[in-house]
Amino acid sequence: MSAISDEALAALIDRYCAAWGEDDALRRTRLLQDVWAEDATYTDPLAHVEGRANLVIHIGIMRQQFPGATIVRTSAIDRHNHCARFAWKLEQPQGGALPEGVDVVTFADGRLQSIVGFFGALAPR
Repeated sequence: MSAISDEALAALIDRYCAAWGEDDALRRTRLLQDVWAEDATYTDPLAHVEGRANLVIHIGIMRQQFPGATIVRTSAIDRHNHCARFAWKLEQPQGGALPEGVDVVTFADGRLQSIVGFFGALAPR
């Protein structure tokens, strides 16, 4: 089991989500500084990004596509060992929601090491 508490993990994830709502690259960097490992990876159906600096850039591109949108965690965090998952949605400032998804994270040493994101709900079998 990881030494990180449930509360500390939730704080890491929520700060990570907050970075997706930040327009200013310097403030995004500061939000990610303490929660995202320098060489961590982010992967979703549209992108694979390595490193904190590249994640800051990737988020900036998303911010241009969806101005004013924020990522909101919509579930509890389900965790075991050094892994966790949580659901999220992309909210627009006018109140509309865009894609929802699930992220699977790994963490170590008090920082997120990787995130693999999936868009949409799983289809029934």
